[in-house]
Amino acid sequence: MACTEAPGRSGSRAPQLETALRVGRFERVVIRHPATQHWRNRLKQEWLLLLFLALALVLACIDPQPLTRYQGWLQLPTLSGLLGLLISIQGIRDSGLVQRLAGMMVARMHSLRGVGLLLVSMTAVLSMVLTNDVSLFLMVPLTVAIGSMSNLPILRMAVLEALAVNAGSTLSPIGNPQNLLVWQHAQLPFLQFVIGMLPAATVMFVLVAALTWMWLPKDRVELQAERLDGHAMSLSLALLSVLSLAMMVLMMEYGHAPWGALLLAALFVLFSWRSLVRIDWFLMATFAAIFLGLGHVAALPIVSDALDKIDFNQPLALYLSGIISSQLISNVPATVLLLDRASDAMQLAVAVNVGGFGVVMGSLANLIALRLAKQPHGMRLFHEVSIPFLLICAPLVYLAAHWL
Repeated sequence: MACTEAPGRSGSRAPQLETALRVGRFERVVIRHPATQHWRNRLKQEWLLLLFLALALVLACIDPQPLTRYQGWLQLPTLSGLLGLLISIQGIRDSGLVQRLAGMMVARMHSLRGVGLLLVSMTAVLSMVLTNDVSLFLMVPLTVAIGSMSNLPILRMAVLEALAVNAGSTLSPIGNPQNLLVWQHAQLPFLQFVIGMLPAATVMFVLVAALTWMWLPKDRVELQAERLDGHAMSLSLALLSVLSLAMMVLMMEYGHAPWGALLLAALFVLFSWRSLVRIDWFLMATFAAIFLGLGHVAALPIVSDALDKIDFNQPLALYLSGIISSQLISNVPATVLLLDRASDAMQLAVAVNVGGFGVVMGSLANLIALRLAKQPHGMRLFHEVSIPFLLICAPLVYLAAHWL
């Protein structure tokens, strides 16, 4: 194997990778361009996308379904909402607004634990009113910006914020998709739903706050002065992006996410096309593959036959089923799968919200938090923390939900 250089169009020489394979007198030379190597390395990192894409393709071959079923599993409104949020947040990042806010915040804080508790609390509260995904799209970029100009551990904070949105969104019927499904199915008053979820949400948040306090260093905030100042900000792009985010949330609220995403894409093509290029398109593809794969799994007859053997009138059986199924197919599909079988919709809501902890697939918000943080070894650290967290949280929430 030898390295050679080939001249580019401008006369400069770009590195290429040359592999020579000799068989007898014959020699075969394979040239790999760095761009090709980059895409191969990127695809290796996207193992979750490849895994669920393979699952969707295998199931489509062994259990073909009508096109309408695949369209339903794809969840176009959800994907459209995700695209609109990605466009808006990328615009906010590119405008420099996040960096400016981060500098203002970190300059006024003294303790890493204080910064961590503030960010975790803000994430949890926002998730109650703006949904867990939107909360992460706002808070994780802010956290990354703060970490880039201080000694705040970014990956730890991303994991904590993923846990925080699961805890905070549990309290509100509009905090996450599974709560919205249960709330509409049970037809409960808003306040009654909140009161019913309060014991579980309280236990979850207390545990997240305690973990934040214990896990973050006791150190004081150390500012990197050269990164604190000098962040240029485009006021016009910041205004466009913030208004786009608000509009997208409203369009999602009223069931018009596809039109909202289309409008935002058109606006950014005209005013900031580079932001569209920088969107995490692999994340969009990963969610599409997950929806197709998990939707098909949940619809398999073997899954339905297994559920028929469970007595969902037993509170513990319903609770464990909600948690375990969330670990396997994520908590929103688990809610859809179990909602008509559950004897108590509120108990199911508690179970699937607890099921958002544990493996990364427990809640797709976990995946969003890690992708927004873009830190190495994020998946490993998340599981080292989140799985023990689930094992501690699950029995405590069950006791609180049934005794309080």
